Amino acid sequence: MIRQGAMIFCAVMLTAVSADAADQTQVGAGNTRAQQIGAGSPLVRSAIDLLKENAEQIEDAQLRSQTLDSFLNPNTCIRHRANVNDAVKTQIINALIAQNLVNPADAASITGGLKAGIFPPVVHDGSSCPNLPLTFGATPGSNFGGHHSYPGGLAVHESFNDQSSINFADIYRGEYGSLGEHRLPVTRGAQRHGDVRINQDVVLAAPIWHDWAKMMVFQWNGDGTEFAELNFGGAGTTDNYGAAGDSRTGGHHIISIAETMARGLPPLFVITQASAHSAPTLGNEFKVVNWLRAAAIIAQIDPVAKGYLVVDGSGHLRLPPLAALGAGVNLPAAGQGNVLVEYQIHNLSDADFVNSIPAVTQVQVILQQIAPQFGYDASDVSRYNNFFRNVVLSYLSPERLMMVYDKGGLEEVVEEVQKLRRLHVI
Repeated sequence: MIRQGAMIFCAVMLTAVSADAADQTQVGAGNTRAQQIGAGSPLVRSAIDLLKENAEQIEDAQLRSQTLDSFLNPNTCIRHRANVNDAVKTQIINALIAQNLVNPADAASITGGLKAGIFPPVVHDGSSCPNLPLTFGATPGSNFGGHHSYPGGLAVHESFNDQSSINFADIYRGEYGSLGEHRLPVTRGAQRHGDVRINQDVVLAAPIWHDWAKMMVFQWNGDGTEFAELNFGGAGTTDNYGAAGDSRTGGHHIISIAETMARGLPPLFVITQASAHSAPTLGNEFKVVNWLRAAAIIAQIDPVAKGYLVVDGSGHLRLPPLAALGAGVNLPAAGQGNVLVEYQIHNLSDADFVNSIPAVTQVQVILQQIAPQFGYDASDVSRYNNFFRNVVLSYLSPERLMMVYDKGGLEEVVEEVQKLRRLHVI
């Protein structure tokens, strides 16, 4: 998820309008520098290692191989972009507009417009095997100034979320799936095994795949800032089956779903992945449905034929009754949704932004204040971002620096950054 804090709009954020800001129809001019930073960070490398260990535990062979390929293979083929030329891009955009799944006005600030927002520049674009413009270890976790917005921030964000997903599933099993006397449920804390069925493969893989498209969406400009993201998946007004509602969300979310659809991953997994930005409960099913619809258009597949959606008695697209949901009770006819616990677990696991956004916004202010001690000036945008801000955040993380500052003040933050000076990293 992406939210902005009020403190973002400080001197560093003015870099978004610097002369080095790139044309978003071209691969990011700052990608190479970001890859240098991310590759050197022990924090980023350890996050990737943890995700690899978790992904290797996936039992389903297809899901395991596809998940490992998605972030460890820098030459992976972008399936939903294979053989998609400019004419096909136009057709897809027109279909999204016609179905009220994108608002053209939302692309007004993006150089390259809707096409650049929905189809960020990639290597070998239009070929049978387009490649990602950024490595996993160089990709930020969100927009510049947002959560994990530094080289490798995506890996750190996903490792946190993947562990959260594992832990939430264990708590659900321990709280609701542990049996005691007379085989009645009792609370036992976190349990890996229980009397209820939760798909551990989905628990492990969904947080890894959810933000996959950030390797295209959040490319780096030459001045160390990032591409702007297009929000779509709705028009923003009557997205709730024609009633008032706004299902727009960060484009990375929908593009990632399009990729797993193009790779033929099963409905349970894809719908769980789509539930990251909103669980399909409490009146929000329309959001997940619209994100699946938009992703299917981009992936050029029929979501009903593939089992990702169904048509209800009113002609509306709804989530399908997976597992045993359709056995005996028609829940949608009774005003309910077809909801599985995996959807909720994945949505809960994507909540780290609540702490990580203020961590970035606060630490950005702190770093500007101490930068002169290390020979950097925030007004020298490119040098400051590329050789101080992005490096410090990639190696130390905003979350750690926020906690250090909270308990030890400015002096302890300076000592943390001094570690990088002694190692000749900055």
